[in-house]
Amino acid sequence: MTKQEAKQRIEKLKRFINQQRYQVHVLDRSDLSAVALDSLKKELFDLENSFPDLVTADSPTQRVAGVPLEKFDKVEHTQPMLSLQDAFSEQDILDWEARITKLLSAKENEGLDYFCELKFDGLAVELIFREGLLTIGATRGNGLVGEDVTCNLKTIEAIPLSLRGEDEIVSGLKAAGLAEVFQSFKAAEELVIRGEALISKKEFAKINQQQMAAGLVAYANPRNIAAGSIRQLDSKITAQRKMDFYAWDLVSDFGQKTHEQEHLVLKILGFKIHPAAKRCSNIDEVIRYREYWLKHRDRLPFEIDGVVVQVNNNKLFDKLGVAGKSPRAAIAFKFPLREAQTMVQNIIVQVGRTGAITPLAILKPVAIGGVTVSRATLHNEDEIQRLGLKIGDTVIVGRAGDVIPDILRVLRELRTGREKSFKMPHACPVCGTPLVRKEPDVIWRCPNQKCKARQRRYFYYFVGRAAFDIDGLGPQIINQLLDYGLLSDPADLFTLQETDLLNLERFAEKSAHNLVKAISAKKRIRLSRFIYALGIEGVGEETAQDLANIFRSLRKLRAVSLEDLLKIKDIGPKTAKNIHQFFRKKDNIVFLEKLFRVGVKVENTSPKSDSQKLSGQTFVLTGTLSTLERERAKEMIRRQGGNVSESVSSDTDFVVVGENPGSKFDKAKKLGVKIINETEFLAFIE
Repeated sequence: MTKQEAKQRIEKLKRFINQQRYQVHVLDRSDLSAVALDSLKKELFDLENSFPDLVTADSPTQRVAGVPLEKFDKVEHTQPMLSLQDAFSEQDILDWEARITKLLSAKENEGLDYFCELKFDGLAVELIFREGLLTIGATRGNGLVGEDVTCNLKTIEAIPLSLRGEDEIVSGLKAAGLAEVFQSFKAAEELVIRGEALISKKEFAKINQQQMAAGLVAYANPRNIAAGSIRQLDSKITAQRKMDFYAWDLVSDFGQKTHEQEHLVLKILGFKIHPAAKRCSNIDEVIRYREYWLKHRDRLPFEIDGVVVQVNNNKLFDKLGVAGKSPRAAIAFKFPLREAQTMVQNIIVQVGRTGAITPLAILKPVAIGGVTVSRATLHNEDEIQRLGLKIGDTVIVGRAGDVIPDILRVLRELRTGREKSFKMPHACPVCGTPLVRKEPDVIWRCPNQKCKARQRRYFYYFVGRAAFDIDGLGPQIINQLLDYGLLSDPADLFTLQETDLLNLERFAEKSAHNLVKAISAKKRIRLSRFIYALGIEGVGEETAQDLANIFRSLRKLRAVSLEDLLKIKDIGPKTAKNIHQFFRKKDNIVFLEKLFRVGVKVENTSPKSDSQKLSGQTFVLTGTLSTLERERAKEMIRRQGGNVSESVSSDTDFVVVGENPGSKFDKAKKLGVKIINETEFLAFIE
C-alpha cells in the first residue's frame, strides 16, 4: 500500500470509528458489534504504526471515547481513564512484552511478572468514596470527563454504599499481611476505585424476552443493555435491570506495591472482585491463562471478550508510562474474533449437487475464531441485493463454529468509488446451460443433471460423514478419479482396484491398498445414512432418519404412495413430491440396482429399543464437542427416543453447547431454551 492510499484509508477509518464511538458513548446505541469495531481500530493502529507521520491528534487511537451526554452533570476524573491497545494472537502478546522489556533495565526485567484479569464486556465506571460513603459514580466519558450517574450505580447491590468499618479494614489488612503497605490508609480520606457494571447472561435473556413480548427489537448484546441502563434518567428502570459489578482497580495511592495487592485490598474494603484474577510469573503463564478462559468462558454467568494483562509491579507500571492514550504496561489480550472486517476482492459462483448456483465472496484473508477465512457465502442473488454489496467493499464477516462465514454488513462509508457491481450469470459457468429460477424459489439453478460440477459435488456429498463416511476419500482424490475417467457415478467407487489408483498422483501401493480397504468397509450402511446419501432434494439428516424410523426398509420406502408421504409430519408437499419422484425415475432406479450389484448392503432399521427416556424431547447441537463426534451424539439421542434438530425454536427442549458455539447458542438464550454443556449432556444421557 502506498503512502497516499494509506492516508485515504486512515481518513475514512477515523471518520467511521469516531461516528461509531459517538453512537455508543453518546447516543446509547450501536449498530456494530464490539469485536467488529475492535478489528477496525486494529487496522487503523497498524496503518499508523507503518506510517507514523500520518498520526494526527484527532485519531481514535489517540483518544478514549466521545463527548459525555448533556443529560447528566459532568465529572472530571481524578486520573484519566485510559483505553487499552489490543492483542489478538500469541505473537501480538510476545511483541508487547518485547516492547516493554526494552524500556526496563536488566535488573527490572529479572523480576518482571504480570497480573491477569477477565476483560468484562460491560461499562467501565469510577466510584469516589469520601468519609467512607459513596459520593460520586461516573462513566468513562471521553477519558478525562465522564457523566455523573451516581443515582443509577447506587441501585446495583454489588456496589457498597459505604465502606466497611475502619477496624474491620485494618484487621483484614493485617490478616492479609498488608498492614505495613497500607499503613497510611484512612477511611475518611478520598478513595477512588474503578470497575465494570454489567448484565448477566440470564438477565440479558430475560430482558430480551420482555422486549420481544412487548413487540420491541431485542438488544444486540449485554453490553448495550448495561450502557443504556446506567444512563437512564429514571433510576427505577436501572433497578429493574438487576445489574452486577466487579471492581478491578484501586486508583488512590496508599503505598501499594503491586496490582495483586490492590485486588486483595478491594475485597477487604467490601468490593466484589472476580476470583479468576491471578498473578502470572511469566508470559507463558499469561498465554495459558488466556487459553484456559477461551475454552471455559461459556461457563461464566456473564460475557467476556478476552483478558487484561498488566505489569504487576506498580513502580514499573508507572515508569513505562503512556503511549498516546494507552498505558504501555497493560494490554487487552482478546479472544479470536468471531467477527472481523475485511475487503471483498471478487464474487464468483459455485454449482452445487442439486444445480443450485451459490455466489461466494472472495475475501482478503482474515483471522476469525482462530481460523483464516478467505471466502464467505452470499447464499443467493437476493442476499447480494439486500446487503447492497459490491466488489471492493469493506465488510463485516461473521463466523459461527466451523460453518462457512457470512457477510453481516457492508461498510458503505468506506467506499472509494472504485467498487464494482456484481451481475448474476445467465448460464452455468461449467456446462454453459441456461440457468432457471422457478418462483417462489430464490435460487438460480443449472438444470443439466450431467453437468460436471453437479456430479463432482454429489460425489463429495455421497462419501461425506453423514452419508457413506469413507475415510481418506476427499475432494482432491475424487477429482483425480473423475479426471482420469475412473468414475461415472458413485457406485463405481466400490469397483475400484488398487491398480486403478497407482497411476494417480501421490498414490503408492500402501495408500492405494488402504483406500480400497476403506471403501470396501463401507459397503454396509444404515438405512438412514443411505437415504441421506441419495441426495434427494429437501431430505436432510433428520428427514432421512424419520423416513428410516417410519418405513424401516428401503423396499417399503420405494413403494410408498405420494398420498402416504403427504401424511407424514414435518415433510412438506415439495419434499414429499421429490421423494416420490426420485424412486420412479429410470436413471435413479438403474443407479440403485447398480449399487446393490457392486455389494452395497442397506441395513434395515430395527424397531425402537425399549429405552424411550428422551421420547418427545428435541435437542440441538452447536459448537465442537471435545469427547464426542457430533454424529455419535445424535445417535445417542435417537437411541433413547429423542429427536435431533438443526435449528433452535420454541419447541426445542435442550441446546447442547460445545466450544465456539454459533448463532444457535445466541438464539437459545433469546428464547430461554435450556442450555447444557457436553458434561451435563453425557450425564443426562447416561
